[in-house]
Amino acid sequence: MSACPLCASSDYYDFSCRAKAYSRCQTCDLVWLQRNQLLSESAEKAIYDTHQNQLDDSGYRQFLSRSLNQVIQRITPPAQGLDFGCGPGPALIKMAQELGYDMQAYDKFYADQPAVLSQSYDFITCTEVVEHLAEPLPILDQLWSITRPGGLLVIQTKRVLDDARFCNWHYRNDPTHISFFSEASFYWLAQRWQSQIEFPHNDVVVFKKA
Repeated sequence: MSACPLCASSDYYDFSCRAKAYSRCQTCDLVWLQRNQLLSESAEKAIYDTHQNQLDDSGYRQFLSRSLNQVIQRITPPAQGLDFGCGPGPALIKMAQELGYDMQAYDKFYADQPAVLSQSYDFITCTEVVEHLAEPLPILDQLWSITRPGGLLVIQTKRVLDDARFCNWHYRNDPTHISFFSEASFYWLAQRWQSQIEFPHNDVVVFKKA
């Protein structure tokens, strides 16, 4: 790859971790798995099919609540939301519906409904998704474009630190995790979008549209 898949900068360096090759952008600080090492879509989906994300799992609900609570604190129901990358068990949607929010789902494997991406929303949640994106910028730009003025885009993903810690990071071991964002990566997006940005948790970032 001749440019960063987030900011398109050619100012990056390559490094290796345990037989995997990565690159790190020196403009937006994104780290990405070199694209000749990506899984096929069928192999990727086979891994997702093994996930057990049950609504009655209190631990899973608590995990998702880190993102949903950002919506609850800022936007009152009934409001329209989209859960992008909802996965095989759309638990966050059910949690939001229990509170009176109107939620739509999109997932390229489990809820491939392109029409929902042509609508606009008061909030969009994106939990544990961006680390799976080979080309994150066009997807994130699209989500931002359908976020209404005054609305929120809430992204939940663990943030990458320095290279040494990255190589020993459990998050890197998931073969479907291919793009790793740092705080600087999200600040780059906030500047691009001219948005407000907050980091309420070490794995949650909130963008607010003017």
